[in-house]
Amino acid sequence: MRRAEAPTPIRYVQWLCDAGMFAREALGFNADEQQARLLRDSPRRCALNCTRQWGKSTVTAAKAIHKASFYANSLTLALSPSARQSAEFLRKASGFLRALGIKPRGDGDNEMSLLLPNGSRVVGLPGSESTIRGFSSVSLLIIDEAARTPDDLYRAVRPMLAVGDGELWLLSTPNGKRGFFYETWGNGDRDWTRISAPATECPRIGGKFLESERAALGERWFRQEYLCEFVDADDTVFATEFVEGALTDEVTPLRL
Repeated sequence: MRRAEAPTPIRYVQWLCDAGMFAREALGFNADEQQARLLRDSPRRCALNCTRQWGKSTVTAAKAIHKASFYANSLTLALSPSARQSAEFLRKASGFLRALGIKPRGDGDNEMSLLLPNGSRVVGLPGSESTIRGFSSVSLLIIDEAARTPDDLYRAVRPMLAVGDGELWLLSTPNGKRGFFYETWGNGDRDWTRISAPATECPRIGGKFLESERAALGERWFRQEYLCEFVDADDTVFATEFVEGALTDEVTPLRL
């Protein structure tokens, strides 16, 4: 496959600084306003709380190809709860490589992977601790469905960013008031950029469809899946706000 024509020096710098412009002009991805802003700003620590069908696989695939294209020998890991979701991410990323005139090929070591001519790699992994051991100097770590990823797995992958001070993106629809994604969203430090993308602000999701989903799913599920609200899980005995309200630092602990 013939490679795409190289950009001019000015356009190269513009694409380097603006992943949204690169996605639109080089990859052919017509992002909506919020998606384009996310790619343009490209925060180092990002918690994206998004509705179902927002397009997070496409957005993160564009981000991964931008990182891989402009930073030679970089390593991007995309971690998902299942092999199917990781494969879908790699499918989107492969399509973007074809748009650049690059024939997708694996790195020879990982089943779901892409190797670019500049030595950069994009690797998709299912959410199992046994599959993520051995990676280091990660430039970009993407955790899809973060609210459904175990906390111990999250703790296991974070050290991979240490050497290269890599970027970390968490993407998910809420899954109750629990886990590292919920804690990061509500209590994370200032390094985190938090972005909410409810269905009511997505131009590809119509109001009539949302009305029918609210009626079919019920209020709790609708608020979680489409409005990006952290609501208590069905198996919760006490509401989270009641538990948190019962905690205080003002009581002197008993000394036995």
